[in-house]
Amino acid sequence: MKLGLALALLILPVPAAAARSGDQAFASIPGVERPERARQNYILKCQGCHGPTAQGNRSNTPPMADMVARFLAVPGGRAFLGRVPGVATAAVADAELAELLNWTLYRFDAAHVPPGFKPYGAAEIGKLRKAPLRTDAASTRRVLVDDISKAQAAGK
Repeated sequence: MKLGLALALLILPVPAAAARSGDQAFASIPGVERPERARQNYILKCQGCHGPTAQGNRSNTPPMADMVARFLAVPGGRAFLGRVPGVATAAVADAELAELLNWTLYRFDAAHVPPGFKPYGAAEIGKLRKAPLRTDAASTRRVLVDDISKAQAAGK
């Protein structure tokens, strides 16, 4: 009886959302050598605040889902993503952090990754991490979100 149940569970179709959450759907992300490592780093370094679906919370963690790649479209947005405290101070090497950031952009906001996007690299992340946004992260984010809204209204 247990064997039959186990076999039945193995052949059930996997919901699309569950399949998308696996690394197979993200096997060829620009700037991501090992999607499984990036996903693991997200779970260990980001998910505690941003949640498994990058929705954040209203009190202190902004959402990344359907939003994070929009920062790439405004001046200063790309640097902002590498300088926010949770990114700049993450306990991973620069190359893994670049991989994690690239993975996050495609995993949670692929629709807004601009055409011709140049993936973050270790050298760029290393430079950005030297100037983390500490007390001014929220105010910088507000300005950039306002710029994003203006660009969207202008059709850019």
